[in-house]
Amino acid sequence: MTAKTTPPTTIRLRDIARGLIKSLPDTPTALSGLATLLKVQFGRTLSVGAVLEQRASSHADNAALLFESQRWTWRQFNTWVNRHAHALSKAGVVRGDTVCLLMENHAAGLALVAATAKLGAVAGMLNPNLRGDALRHSIKAMNPARIVVGGECLEAWPELAGIAPAQPFWLRGYGEAQCPEGFADLEKLAAQSSGQNPASTAQVQLTDRFCCILTSGTTGMPKASIMTHQRWLRGMAGMGQLTLRMKAGEVIYCALPLYHNNALTVSWGASMGTGAALALDRKFSASKFWDRIRHFEADAFSYIGELCRYLVAQPPSPRDREHHVRACIGNGLRPDIWTTFKTRFNIERICEFYGASEGNMVFVNGFNVDETAGYCPYSFAVVECDLDSAAPRRGAGGTLIKVAKGGVGLLLTEVSDSAPFDGYTDARAGEAKLVRNAFADGDTWFNTGDLVRDQGWRHIQFVDRLGDTFRWKGENVATTEVEAALRAAPGIADCTVYGVAVPNTDGRAGMAAITLAPGVALAGVELAAHLCAALPAYAVPLFLRVVAEVETTATFKARKQALREAGFDPARIPEPLYVLADRARGYEPLTGALLGDIASGRQRL
Repeated sequence: MTAKTTPPTTIRLRDIARGLIKSLPDTPTALSGLATLLKVQFGRTLSVGAVLEQRASSHADNAALLFESQRWTWRQFNTWVNRHAHALSKAGVVRGDTVCLLMENHAAGLALVAATAKLGAVAGMLNPNLRGDALRHSIKAMNPARIVVGGECLEAWPELAGIAPAQPFWLRGYGEAQCPEGFADLEKLAAQSSGQNPASTAQVQLTDRFCCILTSGTTGMPKASIMTHQRWLRGMAGMGQLTLRMKAGEVIYCALPLYHNNALTVSWGASMGTGAALALDRKFSASKFWDRIRHFEADAFSYIGELCRYLVAQPPSPRDREHHVRACIGNGLRPDIWTTFKTRFNIERICEFYGASEGNMVFVNGFNVDETAGYCPYSFAVVECDLDSAAPRRGAGGTLIKVAKGGVGLLLTEVSDSAPFDGYTDARAGEAKLVRNAFADGDTWFNTGDLVRDQGWRHIQFVDRLGDTFRWKGENVATTEVEAALRAAPGIADCTVYGVAVPNTDGRAGMAAITLAPGVALAGVELAAHLCAALPAYAVPLFLRVVAEVETTATFKARKQALREAGFDPARIPEPLYVLADRARGYEPLTGALLGDIASGRQRL
């Protein structure tokens, strides 16, 4: 679905050429990244721990990690990691074991991840905000041998009885200084251990598991996706060196959670690959973001799309450009705010990328082209799909149908020796993501579940999640474009859009959960007029639900499943509901009479 005034976006060769010319000064860093990629592709024993030891040797006295008021050089950080590795080893952790980490962003958490990597163990990255069934499910999915609990998460421990492994470790984190009864004090054990590189690092293979990252769980329980050392190092080289082109002595700022790949792989990888420093913050704050950038004297930062939108929504400040950030890297920056964000904050390069924790390849905007998720050298296809079944369509001959340049379709990435699919800890869930015999007998493709636009020159633009896009009046409606139109309307502070079933109709009608700006009342006629002018008729939301806030995951993804299930049923929804029964009347309260007319079919939508 495309807004009335937005033509299909394609990439021009001159845009790529312009980006290449501007990148010439960064050629040495880019070539270093290419060399690393080749080493990762054809080597056997390189690992995350081995790269850390190389940095401790080649950049020993350069800053490696900045956290709050503390600073570690590469030598100091490596020594600290070694102490944790020896402590874990003495406690019985061996190669292949999963060690789950339940704590908020903290320097000690990053040291622990690196320590497990040196042992050939697997870091199970838990979301510290999860509780109840979601947390228990996540731990079961990772099947850990040991678990480390930060002091700030101790209240979650009682509900994990019988699920989490015995003898938990404790890290103080942001909690009390006293280790609680029944826990082993990992900080104390590490302080008593050797700071020498463990011999186990040399035994770790590229294909060994490095960590498990949970999917967001926006449409159900999270799944634990597997990240091998090879995939992590490919991210380090491709995004940190080839794309972001950090340099030793520079600083990349990260306020994203370590259980998210934008932090653990992209941000830390950019640091590890080049000898730059990672400035890690406890959490993101829109109002304090640029102050933190200035505090750490950052040269780059990582983002997810909603983070950028929150920054744009902040009141303009004369200090908006008072920083020396030259680039940022992340995913999800929407085309509707791309130029505003780049211009307002004077960001020279936006290294947007597309990828998923469980995916087998990544697209990266390495040529500094606007409004693109970037380029990928590996084999992929953008194909027609059925929105109702969420399956790719097959032609008369049984093969899939590719969309034309500029068209929107389902993104598939080919699974091969050079681009393997590592899957989930649940093998059945992994198999469900694969499409076999797509274009030839015996081929295998990973179904991303995302709709993208084929921009040409091997570039794509993210459009929507397949599960979010819905079909109404015979047309495909992309929620991201409807959300952009809503956010541009006066008085709308935030929103999320989804499709809901309507009795006696095919497809799903558009519905939006919206939050209003403080002191603003819903102007139903004006909002309807704005949306009708900005969107095709079939894409205008027919139902509104006014909420206090749009519930999101910790990485700012809207939780839509419960909203879809509630639909527009007043018995399940305590907030005000509105319907667009007549465009001239605009959005009006959904009364019992109107609801009855919709259910009976007397009121056509």
